[in-house]
Amino acid sequence: MFSHVKDLQFEAKPDGPDAAFARRLQEVLGGKWGEMTVANQYLFQGWNCRLPGKYKDLLLDVGTEEVGHVEMIVTMITRLLDNAPLSLSEGVADNPGGAAIYAGSNPAHFIHSGGGALPADSNGVPWNGAFITASGNLLADFQLNVTAEAQGRLQVARLFNMTDDPGVKQMLRFLLARDTMHQNMWLAAIEQLKEDGLEDMPVPEAFPDSGEFTEEFGYAYLSFSSGTDASEGRWASGPTPDGKGEFRYGDSPRANAPEPVLPPGDPRLYGTNPGVAGSVVNTVKNKLT
Repeated sequence: MFSHVKDLQFEAKPDGPDAAFARRLQEVLGGKWGEMTVANQYLFQGWNCRLPGKYKDLLLDVGTEEVGHVEMIVTMITRLLDNAPLSLSEGVADNPGGAAIYAGSNPAHFIHSGGGALPADSNGVPWNGAFITASGNLLADFQLNVTAEAQGRLQVARLFNMTDDPGVKQMLRFLLARDTMHQNMWLAAIEQLKEDGLEDMPVPEAFPDSGEFTEEFGYAYLSFSSGTDASEGRWASGPTPDGKGEFRYGDSPRANAPEPVLPPGDPRLYGTNPGVAGSVVNTVKNKLT
């Protein structure tokens, strides 16, 4: 059961209109790493979670908070569009820089939504449910959630430097602070999963060891670049983070199978086949004619 509280988690009021920045702000609303993505991602992970208790509550709590962030950004975009010029002549008449604001605005903000936000990114591409991942494996999902929060915070930080509006900056500061919390929270949740003995690396830990394949391929770094710079990295030597092996550095990767030679395809599919299949093709042609 969900309920809606009319108050916002944090104020979303600009000091003035800016249709061009409203378009840019759409990215952290309906882009791949925007609030619509993380809200739905965490909620679906929570709804699908088969483990009652703290982990399910964590997912649903944060997913619900992110729905509130969606409302905040929608509100900010709508307010940024207030009194925006609807024509070039109107923009120039009101403000010498109005032509640039008009040119940088998204026409769909006015044509599609009547001066409101859109479920789309900064280029007007509609939000897509394929952006979300809810795999059923909490360690896999929590690691992706760290990435989602990092990408979201990165984009908000970039947007912070694209506006001079004090009111907008205040809301962005709040979102940056919450993204800081959420990155740390998912990292802590990953450690908690391991401490509780529920999941560990590699994902999925429950899959049986691949025997000699793990020994030969599971911990070998393969260098396909000139030089040996990569050998200096933590990933090229020493114990692996999962505690189950030792990294090895290989500077001469080798093929483990010969060049594939495919048989002629079904002539009824009209692919380009090798010459040896010519007689077969002619036989089919003769039957058809």
